[in-house]
Parts: sequence; structure tokens; C-alpha cells
Amino acid sequence: MKLTQKKIDDYNVELTVTVEAEQFSKAIKRATKVLGEQVNIPGFRKGKVPQKILEQHLGKDAIINEASNMLLQSSTREAFRILSLVSVSENKADIITNEEGKDFVFKVTFTPFPQVTLGEYKNLSAEKVVEPVTDADVDKQVEAMRAHHATLTDAAEGDAIVDGDFITLDYTGTVNGEKFAGGEAKDAPLDIGSHKFIGDFEEQLIGAKVGEERTVKVTFPDEYHVKDLAGREAEFACKINSIKHRELPEVNDEFVAKVSTFKTLDEYKADIRKNMEANAERRAVEAQRQAIIDKAVANMKVDLPPVMIDNRVTQLINEMSAQLQASGMTLEQYMAFSGTDLDKLREDYRERAKKAVLTDLMLEQVAKREKITVTPEELNYEIAVMAQLYRTPPKQIAKYLQENGQLASVANTILNRKAMQFIFDNMAGAKKAAEESKAEAPAEDTEKLEELEEH
Repeated sequence: MKLTQKKIDDYNVELTVTVEAEQFSKAIKRATKVLGEQVNIPGFRKGKVPQKILEQHLGKDAIINEASNMLLQSSTREAFRILSLVSVSENKADIITNEEGKDFVFKVTFTPFPQVTLGEYKNLSAEKVVEPVTDADVDKQVEAMRAHHATLTDAAEGDAIVDGDFITLDYTGTVNGEKFAGGEAKDAPLDIGSHKFIGDFEEQLIGAKVGEERTVKVTFPDEYHVKDLAGREAEFACKINSIKHRELPEVNDEFVAKVSTFKTLDEYKADIRKNMEANAERRAVEAQRQAIIDKAVANMKVDLPPVMIDNRVTQLINEMSAQLQASGMTLEQYMAFSGTDLDKLREDYRERAKKAVLTDLMLEQVAKREKITVTPEELNYEIAVMAQLYRTPPKQIAKYLQENGQLASVANTILNRKAMQFIFDNMAGAKKAAEESKAEAPAEDTEKLEELEEH
């Protein structure tokens, strides 16, 4: 086999493959056998039809084409193995010569895996900023619980809408006097003060009474998802159908005992603060770790082929489509509802996809350099977790992953996770913090830890 590479542009390569005539003759014989097993020819057993007889029934071109396809696939794999190439795009093959008795020649155009040069990924630092939990934050949570347990009562005749009311209304929206899609509804529910409608739509309804008609004027945001409406002024002709006042319970020990496991308001607030502080700490750690990963990515050098981003965008949209289907909606329905299309959706996902690809490349290279691997036990554990999530036997999950070629993807996810943890374990100050944490651990816990380490 003779191989010649030629760079087409910054990302694509053309590989010319020449296979000896002898190998092409063997491929023709294999193709004759394969095709011979697919046709019934009187006087011959399947797979035992001579080439000349098969040519009379199928035509010589059919045999040559079958042989060409077989040899093209196997030779491409062999060429990539010899040259240590990995394609990140769909291979485009063009057969140059496939005449019996001559060398089989073809060209394949593809985008090779990019060259990645790692930068610094150890001893990186990022500030951990924990947002303080204030009394106002705690009170806001209490108010949310209070609102959750509010009761709705029909407004008295002649009552006007006030902030916090729950209403139903009819509305018809127009832009320059013309109705637009999605701008009309009957008996639509609306919480005044929820700001679910654009601009100050809800505020303009305050003071209106049941049966009253009122015109609301708003301007759609410049970034509104429906391009034809973005930044434009609109009028909504509204009619109030019903009003319900929201009555909030008094916040005291009795209320707390009713809605929680605590007996006093102080105990309840203390628990809220504890949970909020734990969440603030978790968010701070996550933000710090993301900053570390972002620095490791920024320190890496790679000329990322656009096709890798396109492929990841497709993957993200496919995942989104699967999630929508699980909730009973198709991707097409979602796009129609949100006023977008596939091109806009792909563009929206592009930056996220690029960041994900760069992160994966960095983690893959860290794993290679640090000789991080995935053990069979780790893979089995991951499958067991998936089995529990989907309530399916682990063997069935493993079989599905194997048959659909997804087992390597699962292993790669574990590998990336381990590489990421390696970076965190080696960030600036990480080892010192771990030693201090171990030193501060209770004696009993320390003994248990040492026992585990020994085993």
C-alpha cells in the first residue's frame, strides 16, 4: 500500500491510497462470493457462482463496485492505522482507478484530529468567593414559604387589582394595528407582580376592575426570541374577567410549626441560614473549580477545526430533542413555540459547544500525560449507577451500550472526570488544605481513614 498526504487547507487533508492490483483481484473474488450468496442462479449453489456467470446476471460493474467499496473501507482503516491518523469529520472518498488487473487508487478527504499542546494545568489558582447570607436573604426565603401557603379569595364587587393578585383576562396584541402570532388569549391566568409578561404589562393593570377594558402599551426587548417582534412597540387590548386577592398567613411560631418540622420561627430561620450557607459554599467551590478548568483550557494551544464544534452542536441538540420527547414535546414543536429555527438554535449552542470540546481535549491530554486510566471496576460502577437511574438491570444497560457503540463514550466520561479531579487535587494550596483537613479530623475518624488506606 502506498500512501501520500496533501494538506488542502488549515484543517483538511487529502490522502491518496494506492492498493496493489493483486489485492484488488482478491477483493473482486470476495465480492463475487458475497454477491453470489445474495442471488439465486439455477444450477449453482449460493456463494459458489463463478465470476463470469455472475457478471452475466448482475453485470461486471456490480461486482467491481462491490469490491471497490469493500477495499475502500478496509484500506482506509489500515491507512489511518499506519499513519496514526484519527478523523474528526465524515470521510469523503473518491475512487480514481478500479479496473481489474490494475492498482486500486482512491482519495479520501477528511479533517484530522488537531494537534494539542498542553500548557500549565498544575498549581493553578482561583479565588473562592463565598457570597455571605444576609438576614434579608433569610427573610426572602421565609416570605417565599409564606407566599406558597397563601390563600386566594374572590375579590369583592368593585375591588380593583392590587400587586400580588391572581387574575384572569382576555387580551389581543397588535403591532402597528396588525395582530401577531401568539399575541391573543382568552381567560389567561396571570399573577400580578410575577413579571411573566414583558415590560410593565402587569403594573399597567393595577387599579382595573372586573369587566373593565384597558389598553396596555409595551415594547418587546431587543433580544426577544421572535425576530419580527424584537424591539417593537405593541398594544394589548385587555379585559379583566376575574380577580382573586392573595391573603398571606402571619409568620410566627404557629405558622412555622404548621409548615415545617420546627417549633419556633428562630429555629426555622436558623435552618434556612444553614442551608443557604451550605449552598453558597457549594456554588463558590463550583465556580472556583470552573475557573481552574478555564485557566487550564486557556493555557492549552490548539487550532480547533470548526467541524468538531459543529459535531458537538449536533450532539447537544440531539440531547435536547431527547429530553423534549421525554416530556411529550418534539423539537419542531419547541422551535415553533419559542419562535426560533434550527439555524438559530445551532448558533445559540455554538459557544457552549466550543467550550465543551476544548475542555474535553484538555482533559484527554492530561489523562494521557498523567497515565490516568479507567479500570473495569470503575466502568462497572458507572453502569450500575445508570442501571439504578433507569431502573434497568446492569447487564441490560451494558449490552445496550455495547451494541450501540456507546461503551467507549461512558469510559471517556469517567476518564475526563478523573483527569478533572487530578487537576483539582493539584491546584495551588490543595495538598496543604487536604493535610490540614486531615489533621483537624477527629481521632476516631482519622483511625478509620488510616485503616482504609492500609487495606
